[in-house]
Amino acid sequence: MSSDTTERVTVHDPTLRDGQHAVRHQLDAAQLRAYAEAANAAGIPVVEVGHGNGLGASSRQIGQARLDDATMLVTVREALLDARMGVFMVPGWGTGKDIRRAADLGADVVRIAAHCTEGNVTRRHLGLVRELGLEAQAVLLMSHMTDAGRLAEECARAVGYGAQAVGIMDSAGHYLPGDVAERIGAISEAVDVPVIFHGHNNLSMAVANSVAAVEAGARVIDACARGFGAGAGNTQLEVLVAVLHKMGHPTGIDLRGVLHAADVAQEQLMDQQPAIDSVSLVSGLAGVFSGFKPRVLAAAGAAGVDPLEVFAELGRRQVVAGQEDLIDEVTRVVKAAL
Repeated sequence: MSSDTTERVTVHDPTLRDGQHAVRHQLDAAQLRAYAEAANAAGIPVVEVGHGNGLGASSRQIGQARLDDATMLVTVREALLDARMGVFMVPGWGTGKDIRRAADLGADVVRIAAHCTEGNVTRRHLGLVRELGLEAQAVLLMSHMTDAGRLAEECARAVGYGAQAVGIMDSAGHYLPGDVAERIGAISEAVDVPVIFHGHNNLSMAVANSVAAVEAGARVIDACARGFGAGAGNTQLEVLVAVLHKMGHPTGIDLRGVLHAADVAQEQLMDQQPAIDSVSLVSGLAGVFSGFKPRVLAAAGAAGVDPLEVFAELGRRQVVAGQEDLIDEVTRVVKAAL
């Protein structure tokens, strides 16, 4: 796809989904409504909502949300007078039933996510999304765990399954701009649909990586208000919009409006703005899912061990989201090695 700087970039806003990781999935209806209204007023085209791990994921293992999926979707749908509502689902946590219910509750865009080498699990669900007349997208998680060629193959396969946009998530905040350019470039050459990039800020590279993605051909970029998200946070929405406009990429988003939405997010959604602390930095270097941070800190604190060592061992084991139960086991291993 062309990297012509006059091309429009669609900014996809998962503040009310990825941001849930930062507050243990405890956003309430008033918080969801306040941010959704501000995002809609700013002209943000897609606002994603749900449990941090997506439809059907609320559980004791990975975090019980304050609200059920239906309540979250109804609340946000009512506030989005112009913006489309997005949802996210990982097969295994969510099911076709969850997708059908999301459709009934007004979802417009459904992202089906899979581990970077397991895109085949998206086939049935992408087909269902298309049958329901919604926009079907496919994203590959923990995408640093394989190479550019494999990512391109998986994305091309997802297009064959019906995906209308495909791309990658830097789930661990592990990439540098050159890594992103290589991968997005390969995907852009392999598909004829918009390419997606979703960054995390563990190495303070999220905006730079998003710019690299755009320059390599990505046309859907994820970003959260004030970076609200797992670990060190996501690409910072208001900064990204300003940078894209400065580069000459129209987004359809009003800068003053998105600055106001970011203020709403900081004042009403978060206890504190995401920051790159030592644990987040080591998580990014180790290539471990950013959402593990709260549980690693709790387990390491209870065992009296260094959380940096726990993250290092999780990275060596290439643990991925959904394997949260291994955090306690790894912590015991680290403690026994003292």
